[in-house]
Amino acid sequence: MSRSTMGGLIDRITGDESPLWPVDAWPPVRFDRPLSVGATGGHADIRYTCTAYQPGELVEFTFIPGPLRGTHTLDVLDGPTPDSCVLRHVISARPNGIGHLLWPLAVRWLHDALLEDLLDRAADSVGHPPARRAKWSPWVRILHGAARKRARTTV
Repeated sequence: MSRSTMGGLIDRITGDESPLWPVDAWPPVRFDRPLSVGATGGHADIRYTCTAYQPGELVEFTFIPGPLRGTHTLDVLDGPTPDSCVLRHVISARPNGIGHLLWPLAVRWLHDALLEDLLDRAADSVGHPPARRAKWSPWVRILHGAARKRARTTV
């Protein structure tokens, strides 16, 4: 799989038709404009601004101060062979205020499950399905169900 193929997935991370973002199970990423530096939005209650974007290479989001402060980045790196690449995710953030409670109890678990689903979709999108798909823990299923129920009642 080429870097350009994987980079194209990063470029299409937003919206209901994203081949990368697991929109079948998680709220889609939405912004106030096309993906670009300065675009503001997020998914569900998680809000951020795009603070770095190199098409086909990297996208960085900075959390809008709330329960987390810091950045969330996806980038494409060279792989161990010429025809491979690595999709890297880095979260460099600290809890803030209520985040000191929310991160260890809920957000961390939901975040990790979402990222595992995203990586499964990335592998599917480039024709290399994972040998073992990510499975949600019972705790993630409870939290996810509660979040979906809350989203339905607040609309």
